[in-house]
Amino acid sequence: MTLVPRRTPFVSIIIPVLNDKDRLKKCLNSLESQTYPRDRYEVIVVDNGSKENIEDIVLQFGHVTTSRELRPGSYAARNKGIGLAQGSILAFIDSDCTADSNWIENGVTHLLHHPEAGLVGGRVNFLFEHPERPTAIELFDSSTAFQQKIYIEIAKFSGAGNLFTFRKVFEHVGLFNDRLRSGGDYEWGRRVHAHGYPLVYADNVRVFHPARRSFGQIYRKYLRVIGGESDIKKKKGYPFRLFLHDLIEDLKTPVYFALRIVSDNKLNLLQKIQVSTIMFFVKFMQGAERVRLRLGGLSRG
Repeated sequence: MTLVPRRTPFVSIIIPVLNDKDRLKKCLNSLESQTYPRDRYEVIVVDNGSKENIEDIVLQFGHVTTSRELRPGSYAARNKGIGLAQGSILAFIDSDCTADSNWIENGVTHLLHHPEAGLVGGRVNFLFEHPERPTAIELFDSSTAFQQKIYIEIAKFSGAGNLFTFRKVFEHVGLFNDRLRSGGDYEWGRRVHAHGYPLVYADNVRVFHPARRSFGQIYRKYLRVIGGESDIKKKKGYPFRLFLHDLIEDLKTPVYFALRIVSDNKLNLLQKIQVSTIMFFVKFMQGAERVRLRLGGLSRG
């Protein structure tokens, strides 16, 4: 697919950031060398209350602007960026990601080929600290996180770390729910789907994300995710039977996961055992957190 020059729309790329200046610099570097015409896109960095000096990083890039959003949460920051954006197309990437050199071009091309689409979500590739010998934690993260094709085709949303959409879609369905600390991309994507927009997965719209390298990172991620999910369900009404169903699913998931991992030819036997064991621990903790929230605990941001 090739862009038609006269149809080259202006794109606004929005990046929320919180105390992540080193990886932000890598992200901005990747956006400097895009195949998309440089005068047809802008990059907006929204600082969500960092203690680090984010502005010094942004000033190293002449075509990047920055703003601050002090309300906590990446969705509040993304909404701030949307309010500042000039583009008819809005693209989202996270500060800890880097973009493929044709990321913008391919994302825009897919939108132009699907003008009725509510969003295009792309692939997230994982980076290992030592690619020749990834750790069990890294393998677990790459086997479970950012499954964009599944998110889009089955769950009907896209992760906000690699997402393209038209400005008019936000005007129609509304902004991200900025009261959510986690799961705002899920809630917004489901809203887009409910309004009748098709969701498109694009495998060649690629970003790169470092795999998590410690159990603590995995643990905090799952607590955040289950908290965001609980907040969404409580707003809609969360009867006990649904809570019980979700709790049972937490316990069943490791079994299904282990069966899937067994057939993964990219992993050796030891890696399959290690990754499956991590899933059992994670889902046990997730179930415990679900019970804590049910008993009145607050979600963790």
